[in-house]
Amino acid sequence: MGSQRCETLYFDCFSGISGDMILGALVDLGLPPEHLASELEKLSVRNFHLKSYRVDKAGIQATKYDVETGEEHHHRHYSTIEKIIRGSTLDAWVQDNACRSFLRLAEAEAKVHGTTVEKVHFHEVGAVDAIVDIVGTFVGLHWLGAPRCLASALNVGWGTVDCAHGTMPVPAPATAELLKGVPVYSNRIGGELVTPTGAAILTTICRSFGELPGFRVEKIGYGAGSRDHKEGANVLRVLSGRRVDSDSASPDSGVWVLEANIDDMSPQIIGYVQGKLFELGVHDVFTCPVQMKKNRPGILLTVILPMELLDGVSKVLFEETTTLGLRYHQCHRQVLERTVEPVEGPLGRVSVKVARMDGRIVSFSPEYEECKVLAHRHQVPFKQVQRQVVQEFLKQQGKQLG
Repeated sequence: MGSQRCETLYFDCFSGISGDMILGALVDLGLPPEHLASELEKLSVRNFHLKSYRVDKAGIQATKYDVETGEEHHHRHYSTIEKIIRGSTLDAWVQDNACRSFLRLAEAEAKVHGTTVEKVHFHEVGAVDAIVDIVGTFVGLHWLGAPRCLASALNVGWGTVDCAHGTMPVPAPATAELLKGVPVYSNRIGGELVTPTGAAILTTICRSFGELPGFRVEKIGYGAGSRDHKEGANVLRVLSGRRVDSDSASPDSGVWVLEANIDDMSPQIIGYVQGKLFELGVHDVFTCPVQMKKNRPGILLTVILPMELLDGVSKVLFEETTTLGLRYHQCHRQVLERTVEPVEGPLGRVSVKVARMDGRIVSFSPEYEECKVLAHRHQVPFKQVQRQVVQEFLKQQGKQLG
């Protein structure tokens, strides 16, 4: 079944977000339910039934997606869930991102309960419906061509919620842990609007959170939540389209550059810090060697980020590095139109990042991580995988590119 590629998705979370709302919105955008069902059958999980249907939420037509199961909430460790996902024949991109989402959940639960990832017992999120929600989301995103994902600030709700550990404040502790560095608010709608599953998915897939950027909307999907709110429609709105600033190589605004001079610190920590910053959604992180006071060698760490992430990034750098101060300023940049296009090669499917100017391809590059997965899986050199993907991409384009 052919996929429908899109460049960017913007998750408008004015009524929160949950796994079933995400799946409903993706189906509303065109994801065929039969494709989703056939892919989920690759999991060694049974005793569930998928159902999607149209509903009216405060005057808005939306898609409700339900996972009906006869299984009671079953406790599972992260390692068990990872084996279920890795033991399937799902695409490697789907497996990797689903496992990343569950790992984020495990780390959040471990932090809240003062234990380790290995000892965490998943309760609600270990149930079949959560596995379906998370894996199904990445099946849907893969069908859409693995688009760039952005999101609004999250409406988290207000009050308390009952869960396996008793009555908890909203957002629940694990959810709050997952949302560190993400802009949130409450407009006094009672109850839990952001679930742990929704938070884990969104913080795994989204590059940034904040106001809607310059955007050309092409399609809109609405995913319905289970409850009805007197304050308005309980739906997740997902906008599919293109960033306006990627339509040409014209300048854009709103990009910030943050710098930190670092010394007296193990260079091993830099890699860890870079990973945390990319998880927050920064555009780029890089370093270069510098000579500091008293001729000491040091590192200049530079982060390119949207303004709304400045506080979160600053917190990470002060907590995780030895820097005593930060510098930041706003600047302009020029960007090319960028898309991600899947290519089916002899060893498997790989996403190719394509850059265009005035509609003409000026560069392209296979995704490193996906090539690495195929190289390990088939025990072949990385350069062979990369070369085959390039050859298939050129065939797909029907011409040699200079």
